[in-house]
Amino acid sequence: MKTNQNHSLYLNQENISRSADGIEYHPLHPFLPEGCRVLFLGSFPPQRKRWCMDFFYPNFINDHWRIEGLIFFGDKDYFVDTEAKTFRLDRIIPFLEQKGIGFYDTATAVRRLKDNASDKFLEVVEPTDIPALLGSIPQCRVIVTTGEKATQTICHTLGIPKMPSVGKYEAISGVKTTISADRTSTEREIFLYRLPSSSRAYPMSLSNKAEAYRQMFEFCGVE
Repeated sequence: MKTNQNHSLYLNQENISRSADGIEYHPLHPFLPEGCRVLFLGSFPPQRKRWCMDFFYPNFINDHWRIEGLIFFGDKDYFVDTEAKTFRLDRIIPFLEQKGIGFYDTATAVRRLKDNASDKFLEVVEPTDIPALLGSIPQCRVIVTTGEKATQTICHTLGIPKMPSVGKYEAISGVKTTISADRTSTEREIFLYRLPSSSRAYPMSLSNKAEAYRQMFEFCGVE
């Protein structure tokens, strides 16, 4: 997908329009910059009422963008617009394109069993076609999950028998990827790296989370 500072370009309007009868389809397009080497796969975005921007990790009290600011710029507020209580997409997008960091989620359709942001109450109606995602980013060798629900879903989808513990990774050989142009399949080794959640509900300090994320980026060769 071609990136642009127009926030609405990241919204999947077709999916938003067809969400009905308790089923939500993913409201964002996959963000897969050219040369993507690392792919973050969460569970599913929070409800729109919790968003402060039209992009991934849109909840202002989620610390994902503070963690990345701390790691790469030594400033947890580098991507934060404190006054407007939002995140700075004008800084986030060029940064992700430069580093080759992509984002999507492990589910493309869910049903919320409770009216809150907890992954525990998400029922996956339609899992994401992960081989198709990987087929469009041939340089990617690392998938990162930051929550138990996302990790469980990807392990089920790809038939991975062992879920990595937090801060660890599993090497998965022979992962099939689908080239979208002609639907041909190839295989490659992928590392599934599990990190602590950037949600403040996860009991770990921001500095310790940042250190765990820093180790992952170092493993991926992203500096």
